[in-house]
Amino acid sequence: MRLDAAGRGSAAVRISCSRPACAEQRLPSAAAGRAAAIPHLKAHLRAAPAPRPDAYCACKLDGCHTHVPDTGRHTRADPWRCGGPVVLAVITDREGRWWKALECCSRCAAATPGAKTAATSQPSSPQTTDRPAPTATGTGASGPQFSDHQAAAGTSLPAPRSGPSRRRPKIAQRVIPHDLRPVALRDELIELGDLFRAYQQRTEPDLELLADLQERKARAFTTWADVTCEGALRWEARRAEQAAAATRLQHQQRTGGIADNDGPAVTRLLTVAPQWEHARSVLAHVADHSPLPGPEARLLVLMLTLRTAHTGTGNLVGQYVTALGLSDPEDLVEKLTGCGWLILPGTVGDLLASRPESPTPITVPSLVPREDLAGPFTFGKKMRPKLSGWAQKVISDKKFRKAKATAATRLLALTLATQTDASGRLGPGGQGLALAALAAWVPVDSGELRQLVDQLTQADWLTDAALTDLHLTGQLTERVLPLTCPLRREVQQPSG
Repeated sequence: MRLDAAGRGSAAVRISCSRPACAEQRLPSAAAGRAAAIPHLKAHLRAAPAPRPDAYCACKLDGCHTHVPDTGRHTRADPWRCGGPVVLAVITDREGRWWKALECCSRCAAATPGAKTAATSQPSSPQTTDRPAPTATGTGASGPQFSDHQAAAGTSLPAPRSGPSRRRPKIAQRVIPHDLRPVALRDELIELGDLFRAYQQRTEPDLELLADLQERKARAFTTWADVTCEGALRWEARRAEQAAAATRLQHQQRTGGIADNDGPAVTRLLTVAPQWEHARSVLAHVADHSPLPGPEARLLVLMLTLRTAHTGTGNLVGQYVTALGLSDPEDLVEKLTGCGWLILPGTVGDLLASRPESPTPITVPSLVPREDLAGPFTFGKKMRPKLSGWAQKVISDKKFRKAKATAATRLLALTLATQTDASGRLGPGGQGLALAALAAWVPVDSGELRQLVDQLTQADWLTDAALTDLHLTGQLTERVLPLTCPLRREVQQPSG
């Protein structure tokens, strides 16, 4: 497990676990991160199987000078433990930024700084191998015996383990009874247990495979519950069904595809749900903090916020402003600089005349991070250009450019792109948007809103639109679905 900074200018931290099934967590401080990471690690340790008594340390094979005596010649690389029983050890750094659990012998654990033993293997009967263990007269030992030491009087070295010890098959920490019937069910449970353990050893996650395994587990546990009439097994089956659905949705989001009922998956410009939430957070922030009224000011403030969201500073060229469909861009920029929301190094005319080879640096003081306060947004510097590029893609749609759409039309298009379900229907669950809520995002009256909806319909952006006194329903067209940011089912519309 690792504890990393979530971004510059913020005390927030990110917790990541190497287990593929564990989702990343974000917490407001390092202390809160450690408080969450330690119980998470303990849960893994409780769920982990006991250390294997037949395991051995690879350092002996690598000729480790700490555990191999310096005899002047290379020691034969045999599978021989350095010494002591096999333990499950936890290693952490001094700053408490990472934790690692591993199997090793007790001598390696004792020689590793910061290592703590969480569990010790149970001794098993020695098995003979091609290499006999040195023996000496007498029996008994006062302490652990190490394979790299010469036998002392009255002691004996442990015999090496030639193969794994037999264990009762398990799945989800449950022992599979040897007399479970039907036999096909027992074989399925044993195979699933092996497949889950093999998946945990993967270096890269495969969420589609994991979802398939969870679905098989749900079916097998349901049958097991029917056979034994044990309620806990049925509860475990329901958990597996939920895990399969969540994992499959996560896979669809990571690959940029949300499966629709009537067609193939949609590949979106913003590919995962956190990016969609960040886009909505910027629109909500601008709706609450726009220094000037009207849709033109709202659109310009939104685009400038996306250019400067991470540090409060950014570069701007004149074409970026003039392409927004503003009626008087120079006057609007002067109003933003006049009220102190925007700072320019020169005049507004210099900004509008600037070219890509010599952009104008701009500053939005309200977005500059302060040491004592966290910024208004939680995303980092790599996310900012993705969001800005997405918004630019929406407002510069080729049909908007051809029709010379107004700033209000483009602002409505941006807003509707963030207020659809996975298939592109407006509103949570495709039930439409309340006009009172929509007015918080697009500040226009009902009469002007009807004109904007007609313009979006003519631009092949919106279809089946129906505007009443209370709601707007409709469907975004197939060509603009890649630009949408679907709502989660539990997400509600913003209040007016």
